[in-house]
Amino acid sequence: MPELPEVETSRRGIAPWIENQAVTKVVVRDRRLRWPVSEEVDRNLEGQTIDSIRRRAKYLLFETGTGTMMMHLGMSGSVRIIEVGEPPMKHDHVDIHLASGKALRFRDPRRFGSLIWAENPREHALIRDLGPEPLSDDFNGDYLRERASGRKVSIKQFIMNAHIVVGVGNIYASESLHMAGIHPNRPAGRISEARYERLAGCIRKVLAAAIEAGGTTLRDFTGSDGQPGYFAHHLNVYGHAGAPCPGCGAPIRQRVIGQRASYFCPACQR
Repeated sequence: MPELPEVETSRRGIAPWIENQAVTKVVVRDRRLRWPVSEEVDRNLEGQTIDSIRRRAKYLLFETGTGTMMMHLGMSGSVRIIEVGEPPMKHDHVDIHLASGKALRFRDPRRFGSLIWAENPREHALIRDLGPEPLSDDFNGDYLRERASGRKVSIKQFIMNAHIVVGVGNIYASESLHMAGIHPNRPAGRISEARYERLAGCIRKVLAAAIEAGGTTLRDFTGSDGQPGYFAHHLNVYGHAGAPCPGCGAPIRQRVIGQRASYFCPACQR
């Protein structure tokens, strides 16, 4: 599933082609996504200029003067820039034609993605209750320690909760906890403020490095240029059960925590 680094990689790839461009036509070949593509998207987007494209959590926000199209890539979605008229493939569900002669093509083989029109996305039910962005100034050790007070849930489940902080998916949670030296099953309420400050910094470092590498491709993610993400080559623990820890050499272990595969070093992480 595309997580924050993959969505941000996609945003950066298409932004130069999309921003300040007028939409001349919206072609919806199949509305049967996670939620049916509303005709509001076609009607409200056509004729508008896309002023900017932002990201909130895992949503791409195409902002115009009258509202915003919220796009989620789901489990297998991707976007890329094409020439208008390029023949569609089987899973190419939506094209957004631009005055430049280019088009934005949305592809989603599993159809868990979505395109939604919102007049005020900040107040939309899918976004309004989300936690802070991990790369923002609002996210730090003090914030994490305050939210964790009294909680018995594992720290891995805690930082993967989008109501606490957005964008820390399974891969990035495992990598961040390893970098911070914190065992993924430790109760969130039993971690010191100093360790939370280190963890917040490690989350930022891991996500920033993943964005720089174009995200992580384990199955079917590709960026807007059709290329896979290369952060998979930099993973220290995720998917490496039995391999030596790059920090101490102890065998990396795998355990299911919160119904998700978790990877950690029993020697380095306490």
